[in-house]
Amino acid sequence: MKILVIHTTAGAGHKKAAEAVYNGLLRHTTHQAHLVDALDYTNLFFKASYPKIYVFLVTKMPWLWQACFLLFNIPFLRPLLSLVRRYYNAINTQALVKFLKQEYFDVIMTTHFMPAEVSSYLKRTGQIKSKVICVVTDFDAHPIWINQGIDVYTAACEYTKEKIVNFGINPQSVFVTGIPTDEKFAIMTDRPLIRQRLKINADLFTVLVATGSFGMGPIEDLVDLLQGYQLLIVCGNNRRLYERLQVRAAGHAAPPHGGARSGAGRVHVFGLVGNMHELMAAADCIVTKPGGLSIAEALVKKLPMIFFSAIPGQETGNINVLKKYQAAWDQGSLRDIVGKIDDLSSSPQAYEALRQKLEALSKPNAVRDIISLIQS
Repeated sequence: MKILVIHTTAGAGHKKAAEAVYNGLLRHTTHQAHLVDALDYTNLFFKASYPKIYVFLVTKMPWLWQACFLLFNIPFLRPLLSLVRRYYNAINTQALVKFLKQEYFDVIMTTHFMPAEVSSYLKRTGQIKSKVICVVTDFDAHPIWINQGIDVYTAACEYTKEKIVNFGINPQSVFVTGIPTDEKFAIMTDRPLIRQRLKINADLFTVLVATGSFGMGPIEDLVDLLQGYQLLIVCGNNRRLYERLQVRAAGHAAPPHGGARSGAGRVHVFGLVGNMHELMAAADCIVTKPGGLSIAEALVKKLPMIFFSAIPGQETGNINVLKKYQAAWDQGSLRDIVGKIDDLSSSPQAYEALRQKLEALSKPNAVRDIISLIQS
């Protein structure tokens, strides 16, 4: 079977979800699997501008991003906006259309709504015969994911499925698999051993602060407020934040000893990491942006989440879904965040009760379940 796993580089989550499924296909099957960034099959301007526009909107003009996001939720506007989107994608994705038509994939599995729209159009117009699977990478499904011509949708949880069905999709075409995460997150780890390997204090309540790939949020102010806690801070691609925090870490510890981590005391600073599963295993809770994949990873690790700096639209929607399951708190002020961490660290009973709610939402077998859908 010839399988295309396709994503779009606009934020890290879509790519990581696609890589998780692709690596699972290589590990567990003998199918011919291909991993592709849809932007590699668009014109040069579109490829360069698409991720930059997204980053600019969510970091500099989130109100405008939210307005665009909300427009698609207005039912009578959806047909017009879908038509505009169809023409916009048709102009910019001609190479992608040619690629999908020439390669004769048995299955096209996408983790982003742009290639989902392009491939579903080709499917419903009879230009390709591939089975099209759309992996929705948020907990709160948005109409932009919905397209005629998609054969199968995967959903993060039952609420996500219900939302997709309410958009007019046949319930038998929607499967609750969870958002796919790298299978290493599901491996049971020895926390003391992980902490020893990371050279961090084994006895302190440890807070993982994950800023997302953009390094967003009032991280430095949070460091000043979280006195008495051990902090693992992941700065993503924000090099300036990383360098500033190195200086702060040195003030809380012995001089840095080099490498990707600095600080031998309570503040440890990381750049873009490839061992998030280990950092989550070492932590007692996580302060994070509420991206769909970050939430899915924390759920697999049963790691209590406190949210901050949510992108209006999809990330605030993710928060609302988890609140429905009583599995996370709403974002608040920095002092609210500190208060919630104080509550978690001081009440083992409340902490364990929250972990049980997280376990009920966790989908550690998402990759294998999606592979089963691909093969069925």
